[in-house]
Amino acid sequence: MSLNRTLVRGRDLARTAGDHAADVLGPLMLVVRGLRHHAAWARAWWQRTPGDRRGPALLLVAAVAASLAVLPYGLVLAGACLLASAAWAGRDRAPAAAPAPDPVQLKLQAVYAALTPYLARPEDPKPLYVHDGDHRAVFPAWEFDADGRLALLDLVYPAYFPDSEAAARTRVEQVLQGKAGRTREYRFHWDEEGNRLRMEALPELPDDIAVQRFVAGPGELVLGVTDPGDSDRTIPLDRSGGRDHQPPVVWRTAARSADAHLLALGTPRSGTSTLLRGLALQALPHGDVVLVDGAGTGEYGCLAGRPGVRRVETGVQGAVAALQWAAGETTRRLAALDRARLVGSAPPRHATRPLWILVDHPVELSELAHAEGRPDPQDLLEVPLRQGRAARVSVVVAEHLAALERIRPVVRASARARVVLGAPTPEQAEAALGAPLDIAPAARMPAGRGYARLGGAAPVRLQVPAAPDPLDEDVPADRRDAVTALLPRVEPRGEAPAPTASLVKSPIRPGPAS
Repeated sequence: MSLNRTLVRGRDLARTAGDHAADVLGPLMLVVRGLRHHAAWARAWWQRTPGDRRGPALLLVAAVAASLAVLPYGLVLAGACLLASAAWAGRDRAPAAAPAPDPVQLKLQAVYAALTPYLARPEDPKPLYVHDGDHRAVFPAWEFDADGRLALLDLVYPAYFPDSEAAARTRVEQVLQGKAGRTREYRFHWDEEGNRLRMEALPELPDDIAVQRFVAGPGELVLGVTDPGDSDRTIPLDRSGGRDHQPPVVWRTAARSADAHLLALGTPRSGTSTLLRGLALQALPHGDVVLVDGAGTGEYGCLAGRPGVRRVETGVQGAVAALQWAAGETTRRLAALDRARLVGSAPPRHATRPLWILVDHPVELSELAHAEGRPDPQDLLEVPLRQGRAARVSVVVAEHLAALERIRPVVRASARARVVLGAPTPEQAEAALGAPLDIAPAARMPAGRGYARLGGAAPVRLQVPAAPDPLDEDVPADRRDAVTALLPRVEPRGEAPAPTASLVKSPIRPGPAS
């Protein structure tokens, strides 16, 4: 047997023997420790006893010992009592560890302390929020998720808090979002009558949905998916995990719709171009599309030359020509519809076939047009915006959120359907959507995530289906294939193309008001 193995075995034997010895000698050590405690107590008692009392004390002890000696089994009982008291005195007297503080209560107290400067006043005789106060008096209900993060909080605030002011609300919402975590979106319900605020963390919207053939009626375009409580129906969708049903955000563009035009705003790389591509792919099976790329990035080159795509323009000259044609086409359609109504006949098909005008970054086009002395492309959108609903012409404008003030008033007034992608500030969200947003965006929003407001309805969350440029090789192949599968098939040479109206610059004449 090697020396190393011998040493290891000897160490194991010694450890085992020590454990057994500790088990056997444990009671004896306990009694010895108790006797030492008694001896120390007796020594301390003897030292603090005055000298004139030590003699009587010793006489009393001797008398007790003599009495025990003459009693039957007296010494045995005395020894047993001594051992029992020594065992009791020798027990482990280490103080019990203090219980760990409840993390839930610590987090709630931190939220309470953070809200106190905003919800307290020194002159309040019975304040709800005070420094070093108790949060249980103002937090009736709360919930935490499986990760220990605050998922729901119901709080009471004082009646003098200005809950009707947007700035005051924003300060409180920012404090709550900071304490609950800025990686999620939160919805805030303000009950001004009851002086209560309810904050709830919203679940993640699915971001694995690619553009596809959606189940929608005539004149309906699916902008994306939303929360179940914000939609009155669900549609089947193909996701990466299989078939699923999700609540959609449906934009209705029929002639009777009051929201025939859409304005989409977003931060850089938030997905506005993806939204325009997805709308174009949905619109092509039912109508014609004119697409103007003001940014000149060429992200819509996959649509050029496809059936139903009238024009795809990137330069100022082509954009101005395309929008002038669109204005003339709107007027021509209105005239054809008026003639059909006068004679009591059905309107011609070319006047009722939907036409979508998609304009990406018109502000850049306007600046270039002004520099070259050309007509402003945004001004050319006035006729389709004002009279397009009756002529089945819908306009979609996408622009940077920071350039909202440079968009023409006619575009902002006519485009009542709004979409904001990215993480806007409360002021930007209200300016873009036309109504306060009761949802706090996350610090980092995935591409295609934002909010939509159709007409006078309340804003809802939105996740736009992925519709990347199929010519971009940096995009996963399955996403590019999904877009390619929806592109209209180009007719082979030798086959007659479908008849379409020519792009004639017809004079713009005012048509009847819609």
